Parts: sequence; structure tokens; C-alpha cells
Amino acid sequence: MRGLLGFLPWIVYGFIATSDEWRWGAITGLVIALVLVAVDRRSGRSWDMMVIETSAVVFFALLTALSLLDPDSPLTPYGPALVDVWLAGTAWGSLAIRRPFTLGIARATTPEELWRNPVFHRANVIISAVWAAAFTVAALALTLVLSVSPHATTLVITIKVLSFAAPAAFTAWYPGHVKRRALAR
Repeated sequence: MRGLLGFLPWIVYGFIATSDEWRWGAITGLVIALVLVAVDRRSGRSWDMMVIETSAVVFFALLTALSLLDPDSPLTPYGPALVDVWLAGTAWGSLAIRRPFTLGIARATTPEELWRNPVFHRANVIISAVWAAAFTVAALALTLVLSVSPHATTLVITIKVLSFAAPAAFTAWYPGHVKRRALAR
């Protein structure tokens, strides 16, 4: 559950920005992300356990600057889609460098003797890929919805919720599935 807390800045931004308050959403997301990183670092969490939180700091710093410097930017209506574009980039990027973003999070709850196990790494590749795919699909869906019907708030929120709930449910289920399959061999 702690790993999902890293998504809090993104979720809060999504709800605030949906009401056309992207500046306040960006500022709030940045503050929450900075607090999460500070608290995590103070508690001894390593940087690889905070990929999403660190990514949030960078994204919300850039978005805050953009929203304050150009409040009428043509990107304004696409704020919810930009979040998923960035998260998809973060997730796919972590896979491209062979350091799935879920790996550090999983290490916090997995015995150290399993960290070098190829099955542990492969499970995190799959979990990160599911998140990356969910973010990619959400980015495409939100871009389409926001370009065709920019005030379809209920649909936007539904897409946002599903883009977090589906991979979160998979993340909760998959490690147990891998363990049961390994025990059955």
C-alpha cells in the first residue's frame, strides 16, 4: 500500500485540474511530491524506492512553471492526459534502462535473499509493464476525450480511476500468483 502513496500527487492533481484549476493542481502536486520525497529520504528510503515520487517532483515543477508563465497555454485542457503521458514515459523509461520502477518498491516488502532472483526481477518487469500500458492507454483515451468533449468530467475521472485501479489490482494479485505457480512446480 505504501507504494501507492507515491501516486498521491498525481491523483490530487487529477481531481483539482479537472475543474480547470491546473495551476493550483500543479502547485498542490508539487508540494505533496516534495513532502513525500523529504519524508521518504528522512526515513531512509533509497532513490530507487521513490521513482514515481521523484518523477512527480520534476513533472509538477515543470507544470507549475508552465502554468504560472503561460496560464492560457494550449496544453491547459490536456492536463489530465499530460499526467499519463509523463507517467507512461517514466514507466517505459524505467523498463528501457532495465530498472523497472516497481523494483525498489517491491524490495521494501520482499526478503533480501530474493532480490537477485530472476523471477523477482521478471515479476517487476511485468508489473511495471502493466502500469506503463495502463498509463499509455489512459493518455491516448484522455487526449481523445479532451479534444472531442473537453467538459466530459465524469468520463475523464472514470478513465483516471481505471488507469490507477486496474494496474493496482494487478500489482496486488500478481506476486501471489507468481508465488503459487513457483510452489506448484
